[in-house]
Amino acid sequence: MRFSLGAFSGFSLLLSAASVPYASAQLNIFLTPIPNAPFSAVVEVQRTTIRPNGAVLQLKSIRNVARDGRGRIHNESRAYLAASSTDTPEIEHIHLYDPQTRVSTELNARERTYDTHTMNHPPSTVPPTVRFGSPSDTGAPQNDFSKEEDLGSQEIEGVTARGVRETQILPAESGETGQNLTVTDEYWYSDELRINLLMKHSDPRTGSITLRVTQIARGEPDPAAFEIPEGYRRPAPR
Repeated sequence: MRFSLGAFSGFSLLLSAASVPYASAQLNIFLTPIPNAPFSAVVEVQRTTIRPNGAVLQLKSIRNVARDGRGRIHNESRAYLAASSTDTPEIEHIHLYDPQTRVSTELNARERTYDTHTMNHPPSTVPPTVRFGSPSDTGAPQNDFSKEEDLGSQEIEGVTARGVRETQILPAESGETGQNLTVTDEYWYSDELRINLLMKHSDPRTGSITLRVTQIARGEPDPAAFEIPEGYRRPAPR
């Protein structure tokens, strides 16, 4: 599947057939750990998911994200709620990373535990989908089943972003409907912040998802956002 879930950290969505429309989710927009470009923001997530019985669920979530002047990142994963809910999604996990030490920290907010490891190599300083913010001749090869469209530029939260839409045509014989299926992915990339400010995915078999970076605040975030909170412990060995 060419929808670049690599732009997120550890995507998973679990839905219980007997439960209310509430999902345990890990869905994070990729933050590039670059210095001298501090900001904080809220990522709004809207998801429509089609269940095997044809029922359509409307879900939503938010993520608080931040990067300081040293390039350290704070990237949350929160639960999904029904779109009609007025509750605040519960924090499930938080990913912290310090590019100066290469120490990556995963916080389990529910269990109040943490785990750290040192990366052998520094991560990329551009999102995995940055090629979609480039001219199409640097992206995926176009053919009868896949094409890219330059969407130009627009301002998102006061920041200029360049957009590209990728369209894939899935032949009728690959599905159960007897008709060709069209899967689209849209990316709006900011050179200034080095992140995707808007991402959209639509697949008639499974539904759609939109991630939009909002409430962008330039400047240094609270330093506490990049530290292990008091009261967290390492998990007991198994």
